[in-house]
Amino acid sequence: MLWLSSIVIHLKVDRKSAEWHQIFFYSTQHYNSMKKIIPFLFLLSGFSAMSQAPVQWNSSEILLALKKLKVLGSVLYVAAHPDDENTRLLAYFSKGKLYRTGYLSMTRGDGGQNLIGDEQGVELGLIRTQELLAARRTDGAEQFFTRAYDFGFSKSTEEALDFWGKDKVLGDVVWIIRKFQPEVIITRFPGDDRAGHGHHSASSVLAREAFTAAADPAMFPEQFKYGVQVWQAKRVMWNTFNFGAVNATSENQFKIDVGEYQPLLGKGFGEIAAESRSQHKSQGFGVPSSRGQAFEYFLPLGGDAPVKDLFDGVVTGWEKLPGGSSINAAVEKIISEYSFEHPEKSLPSLITLYRSINDLPVSYWKAQKLKEVQHLIRMAGGIYIEAAGYQEYAVQGDSMQVSVSIINRLAEGVKLKAIHSEPLDSSMNVSIPLNRNLVFQKKFLVPLSKSLSQPYWLNDEMDKGSFTVKEQELIGLPENPASFQATIELEIGGVSLQYSVPFQYKHTDPVKGELFQPIVVAPPVSINTSPGVLLFNKNKNLTRPFNLLATAYGNVNINDPVWFYQVGTLQERKKDSSLVLSQNASKNIVFPISNKTLNGTEKNKLIVGLSYMTGKTEASNYLAMAQINYDHIPAIRYFYPDGVTVLNIPIQKTGKNIGYVKGAGDKVPEALEQMGFTVSFINEQDMKAEVLQRYDAIVTGIRAYNIHSWLTSNYEVLMEYVNRGGNLVVQYNTNSFAGPLSARISPYPLTISRNRITDENSEIKFVDPKAVLLNRPNKISVNDFEGWVQERGVYFADKPGPQFSTVLEMKDPGEKQTMNGSLVVAQFGKGRFIYTGLAFFRQLPAGVPGAYRLFANLVSNPNSPLNATE
Repeated sequence: MLWLSSIVIHLKVDRKSAEWHQIFFYSTQHYNSMKKIIPFLFLLSGFSAMSQAPVQWNSSEILLALKKLKVLGSVLYVAAHPDDENTRLLAYFSKGKLYRTGYLSMTRGDGGQNLIGDEQGVELGLIRTQELLAARRTDGAEQFFTRAYDFGFSKSTEEALDFWGKDKVLGDVVWIIRKFQPEVIITRFPGDDRAGHGHHSASSVLAREAFTAAADPAMFPEQFKYGVQVWQAKRVMWNTFNFGAVNATSENQFKIDVGEYQPLLGKGFGEIAAESRSQHKSQGFGVPSSRGQAFEYFLPLGGDAPVKDLFDGVVTGWEKLPGGSSINAAVEKIISEYSFEHPEKSLPSLITLYRSINDLPVSYWKAQKLKEVQHLIRMAGGIYIEAAGYQEYAVQGDSMQVSVSIINRLAEGVKLKAIHSEPLDSSMNVSIPLNRNLVFQKKFLVPLSKSLSQPYWLNDEMDKGSFTVKEQELIGLPENPASFQATIELEIGGVSLQYSVPFQYKHTDPVKGELFQPIVVAPPVSINTSPGVLLFNKNKNLTRPFNLLATAYGNVNINDPVWFYQVGTLQERKKDSSLVLSQNASKNIVFPISNKTLNGTEKNKLIVGLSYMTGKTEASNYLAMAQINYDHIPAIRYFYPDGVTVLNIPIQKTGKNIGYVKGAGDKVPEALEQMGFTVSFINEQDMKAEVLQRYDAIVTGIRAYNIHSWLTSNYEVLMEYVNRGGNLVVQYNTNSFAGPLSARISPYPLTISRNRITDENSEIKFVDPKAVLLNRPNKISVNDFEGWVQERGVYFADKPGPQFSTVLEMKDPGEKQTMNGSLVVAQFGKGRFIYTGLAFFRQLPAGVPGAYRLFANLVSNPNSPLNATE
């Protein structure tokens, strides 16, 4: 044998299937030689979407968790979006006061802007969900959500509550309060205009109403059958702030110093908070650390006002539980005898403590503290558990190999009693020797019936302003339970303890090292289409291709496949002899489509798919897999029907070549190509007169001036391009604390404001109906503003110089002031400069016909001859 001190034991662990598994005990000195024998130890695949790398606490963290055992208090922080939470206060509560701490965000931030990519809507919500979870791993709080959808900036509480469905979301807040049972509820915002955003103020209204409703058995009684009870928090407070133009703090308010230092972590709460807040990378919220004294201020909104402490009148020790008076002394003794060098010496006392707590009457805090003690036993014993598989995708109907690895590094007398999981279920009675890995492996078939790894809030069609979640017990969870999970039953000190861990995709990157990612349950084949929008000129008979791409996630061999698409009543099918694809391979099918077949309709949805035979059963797949990959969060996968929006509209353009400066992420270049333009991306090295003069128009992407300093340093080059007859179109840039705009962008005075129109159906008026931008090359009418999504626009121009012409006037319902800075244009020399805050970055990917026609006017150089879009 290659590893003499290793032991190989064969056990029959699955009697029903009579399968055999191997258990490997091996020591670290034989690690390299074992690579030749059991390579799966190095190629393990698998991670649940809930997971990061398995965590083992150090001795300081174990001691902090022991101290937390003494505290039976909880606090829930409530706001509207990811990044609204006060991370310093959360860190202070969780790692300083040692309360059970939660953050409830009404939305997942779906309607915000994205600084790191082009994802919008639900995809941005998926990113920001993971950023919140990364923040919570840093500050120690827990994360919850309601079903409310972030539909973009809202100017009133009433609009937000109406759009979300107030009763539905109020019920979600009540549900989370009844489950979490916070003694203190804190809102980030007030319920009035000082909140600055309708979502913000609505979150406060809902928190205050839920504070009362959660204690009323007549409110949402259907929740009680799922195990919750009425719950009355002691108080609800507003965490006042000094932010921007609003200073709601006052020295006569209740205040606490949260700038303390936590020596067990070597950090102050301001430092922990900065690390936590800086996880919100898609919002550009990296912040510096703060150190030293820092006060947070509070005003009471309901319940008893505090005098000396936020938890005045709340018992936060073991004396709050019947029979719990002796528990505190036991915890104190464990803490006083704790050894930093030998945390395992606390194990006998922790086992005794576990038994004592388990003997108490059933209660919320009994269950919570049992979980904490059980986890402390594992951490103090240095017991590492890992569940992994070979590949990232568990393919329906295909096989997958998994392994479970356990190593006991400090605890004496630990026995493995059972492993329970979908792929590996076995009972045994095996002693785990010190510091040797115990590894199980099994190959299993992923059932065809296994549910895809779909975020639970995307399973069903949404309501107008909220997600549809039919399973009550899923509501509030930040993400799905793991698709595959292993429960390891250990016997320690005569007590049976169960530890559940998700199966994880583990692999080694030559640069980044060991990585963990979600295991994704996937179909054998996914179907993607391109382009997302197929544009025809209604005035011409055209045939254009679109692509259907099939990607295999396992080894696929399908007989009699039929590719198909349907648009309106038109159906086209293309038979194939077979579809044989190796894992991760793709096959592309090109379909031609003629606008003759569209019967004059201007907007259609084209559905695509693949049908095939599995045995004698016909199966089909319409689903594509979206892949979102960023280094700071786990890989994100979700499934959706990838249809094509087909536009058949009267549209014309002038010019041919567009130079595009990429911004913070948008899909406008693809739309320009659909209009028939040739798009070239411009970088800093292209900022030369001879290069820029090749382009009929230059377009800057959203926030381009916020993220590219070289645009400012090349101001004169861009202005000379315009002066010589060029057409420069600048899409919106932010002018705020998150993205201050110091750049010069215009040949004449121009200020970028925070003005926006949030109602996508707001009335549009033309300042000058004869304006070139409304007439050449396409005649624009108010009908072109129908069907817009989420908003009209953001960050409008303000106080433009007299050289500018304003084109559009608009206002949100209920507002008196009309805004005219959404689209401004000025002649400069032989060319023109355009600034627009209109949300083309949302409208063009959504296939809004009028947005295409208007944007064609913006980028069509008036000095170029008319050239109809093909």
